This record gives sequence, C-alpha cells and structure tokens, in this order.
Amino acid sequence: MRALSPKQRVFIETGRKEFVRNGYGSSSIRTIAQEAGVSLSALYYHYKNKQDLLLAILLDGVDTYDAVCDAELARVGDDPVDRIRAFVKGNVVFRTRFPEHGRMIATEVRNLEPEGARLYEERRRAGRQRIRDIIDDGVERGVFTTKYPDDCRRSILAMVSAIANWYDPAGPDTPEEIAARYAELSLALLCPAVIGGEGDRR
Repeated sequence: MRALSPKQRVFIETGRKEFVRNGYGSSSIRTIAQEAGVSLSALYYHYKNKQDLLLAILLDGVDTYDAVCDAELARVGDDPVDRIRAFVKGNVVFRTRFPEHGRMIATEVRNLEPEGARLYEERRRAGRQRIRDIIDDGVERGVFTTKYPDDCRRSILAMVSAIANWYDPAGPDTPEEIAARYAELSLALLCPAVIGGEGDRR
C-alpha cells in the first residue's frame, strides 16, 4: 500500500465524499479544497488537477481492497476451498465497510483519462490475479471440477461487486452472514461437492 501524508489522506477522503455525492463531472476542486480546510494552492501542491486527484482516490480504493483481501487470505492456509471463502469474505468486508470506496470504483473509473486509466488497469489486473490463482490451484488439485474457471471467476467477481448496490447496514443480513452465503454460492459454481462445509467435501 502506498504511503500517504496526513494532508494527502485528508484530500483523498474529502474528494471521495464529494465525488460520491455529486459525481466527478459536477464536483469542484475548489469545493474540495474548501471542505478540506485548505487553500486551492495547497491542494494543487499535492495533486495537479481534479483528474490527478481522481486517480489517487481510485488507487487508494484499490490499496484498501488489496489490504482487506490479503488480510483475510493470511488467516487461512493453502486449501483452495478455504481460500475462496476467505477471498469472498474479504470482498464482502470491503463492500460493506468501505461503501464509498466501492462506489467510486464502480462509477468513476470511466472518467479517467487514457494515461490514468492505463495506470489504474495495471493495478486492477494485479488484484484480479488473486482469484485466478486460487481457482487455477483448485482446478489443478482436482478440488474444483468446473469446466469453466474463467466464467466462474467473472461470475464471482460480479456477484460480490453487486453487494454495494443493495447492502444496508440496518438490514437483516450481517456482513458475516452475507460472506458465508456468497462463499457457498461461489463454491457451488466451482464444485457442487464442497457445498455443506468441511464434512461434505468429496
């Protein structure tokens, strides 16, 4: 994860709230500076324009996502089923604990200019390799029996990404319950034989 100065952290958090509230096109860099309690020149010292700030916010979201997923994966060993459960839990934690991060990733990437989009895609590609490696390992070991590992990967990523569209902290489902349910759905795609937990693997 990239180190940020305290001022950069303030700019990123303030900018994220402004972009989520009003959208990138309707947000003002001057307003962001005012809400951060600094002069416009102070913001420009760290970020040369609104596009630069947008890229920094999106990359910070990727950093947070990577840290959350890696923390969950660090809690388990190399068993592919355990790692899929941990990966899904990491995604649920990210979508429920950092909803503004997820909304930015879902709605504002399209506003990146070509060079920023290239840099962002490089970072995202590295992150997507995480689930690809887990699934490939499971298929190689014979734990996952799907004939369509790439389709499974895309389906799992789409499923967990959509959580940000409907999750309600006041709703009936806790993040833990959602993570458990979505892990079972993911495993049903990869190999129906693992449904039911540890005792039902065959």
